[in-house]
Amino acid sequence: MSTDTKPTNPKDAIGSGKLPLDLVPSSVETYAAMSFLEGALKYGRFNWRIAGVRFSIYLGAMKRHIKKLEDGEWADPVTKVPHISSIIACAGIIGDARLCGKLTDDRAPAAPSAAFIDEQQELVAHLKEMFKDHAPYQYTIEDSEHGHTRIDGRVLSKISRNAASKEATRRQKQSATRGGEGRTGTKGRR
Repeated sequence: MSTDTKPTNPKDAIGSGKLPLDLVPSSVETYAAMSFLEGALKYGRFNWRIAGVRFSIYLGAMKRHIKKLEDGEWADPVTKVPHISSIIACAGIIGDARLCGKLTDDRAPAAPSAAFIDEQQELVAHLKEMFKDHAPYQYTIEDSEHGHTRIDGRVLSKISRNAASKEATRRQKQSATRGGEGRTGTKGRR
């Protein structure tokens, strides 16, 4: 019997065409549960299924959490709930409210944004081609958190940066002194 014709349990064969809920990592469920717990304690569990929600409110909240996460804040400083948890919960509430007929879709009138975004691929390709020979360092949040700076491809901490600055100043003075010697020939070495 070859391995590519392996017999299978009938339940496996039937199950393979169904939505694979087992693919959602438990960490995602855990993050979601953190924010849903916060909401249940504040507003009551599944409150949106009864009261309904406006799309714009949850979309706005999701965007605020994304911006805070982008700018380096992992969790809300008061509740300690990670912003990623709140993002998952906001998206989940929008989806669940829509499924239950409790979503008021008050988003702005539609615009052809998706097509506009897709059209920018040509510009992206142009810019990448234009700057293909450049290799600038792409700074990250770790650089700012650790006070790192990059000079000539080297990572420098705050202390190293001060030393590098002093060294650069010393070299400039030394170069100026040597340059003075070459021009006048009268300046002595120290």
